[in-house]
Amino acid sequence: MTSVTLPVPTDFDPPPGADVRRRWLEADRAHRPERRARLRKRLAAEGIDAYFGVKPEHMRWLTGFTLGAGEDAVAGHSGQFLIGADEILLLTDSRYTVQAKREAPDCTLEEIGYDLPGAWPRLLGRLGARRVAVEATAVPHSLWTALLTAAPDVELVPAGSWLEEMRAIKTDDEVERIAAACAVADRALATLLPEIRPGVTEHDLALRLEWLIRTAGAEALAFDVACLAGPEAALPHGAPGDRPVLDRAVLLFDFGAQVEGYRSDMTRTLFVGEPVERDLAVYELVARAQGAAIEQLETAVRDGGMPNGRWLDGTARAVIDADGRWPAYGHGLGHGIGLATHELPRLGRQAAETPLAGPTVFSVEPGIYLEGETGVRIEDLVHADPGRRLLERLTHFPRDVIVLPA
Repeated sequence: MTSVTLPVPTDFDPPPGADVRRRWLEADRAHRPERRARLRKRLAAEGIDAYFGVKPEHMRWLTGFTLGAGEDAVAGHSGQFLIGADEILLLTDSRYTVQAKREAPDCTLEEIGYDLPGAWPRLLGRLGARRVAVEATAVPHSLWTALLTAAPDVELVPAGSWLEEMRAIKTDDEVERIAAACAVADRALATLLPEIRPGVTEHDLALRLEWLIRTAGAEALAFDVACLAGPEAALPHGAPGDRPVLDRAVLLFDFGAQVEGYRSDMTRTLFVGEPVERDLAVYELVARAQGAAIEQLETAVRDGGMPNGRWLDGTARAVIDADGRWPAYGHGLGHGIGLATHELPRLGRQAAETPLAGPTVFSVEPGIYLEGETGVRIEDLVHADPGRRLLERLTHFPRDVIVLPA
């Protein structure tokens, strides 16, 4: 493989303007009645009277109430909601009541302060709820127990992945926001390239990339920037440190932007100085594995269908295994993305064997990690819409070998 001409920021779309952002906001408002209707239909089918939601992505998707990155850790019960057959109760305390009125005007606000168990019987009585689905994977055991004690005659049922499954199907305006977040990330890395050289630390490059993301159209990071030099690139989820960039070694970036709530996720492995033969061979093999999976996905989508996530993972893994020189990645091939960085669908050895639902957006990110030596991962987001027989990459930063001057 040969190095490509270095990309520049103007190669990628600019940030969305105010008119586009307003259109997205209006689209969300228009979608919410249908989203709620689908959940209520599922609740009725399960014999459940109400749904108690606590995840920030579900709050935003169903009510419009938003929490900033990490704010759920200090927001108490604000933004959590109970959806019944005819009404949505949005919980707040005095810190968030004004915001809730603005963002969720069609919800009934319940300012409960910090005592949800104390308000629980009254809230359920208002909805007439005797069986309540609870997001058990996100509710602490102590709260679950307190709610049972507060209303012992009400049955709490662990909620299935109903909302996750619904959110996996993306509307056009949701895909637009993910694509916009991808473009922010693409531009940010292109802007950073001239600053990468031997001796600069991982920490400083990660901090600079975060600044470029936040000042170029994103309201937040999708997750903390990973910047890993040389042997540290063998850590799939490593964190940047004070280690310097090395001459003739790989430099791996894993990062994403958030635009109007929706996130991107990309990984690029670059070379600083003339790469060694082994690292180039590893890169080429990972690229072939990714290409094989995307090619099979494209074939299925063009025929109006979708493969399953387990099979796609096996397609990429088989390319690496057949080569035989290095072990394939231990993580999954990919994950869905949207209001959360990791959501449905899943692509991996434990993924469902049923076809992926579409239209949807997910990552394709095979890798090879050689402990103490090097690591390579290439990650792109793809939008698959079998109904339109459409497959498109939303990440546009080049995937070919990029060699930066030492």
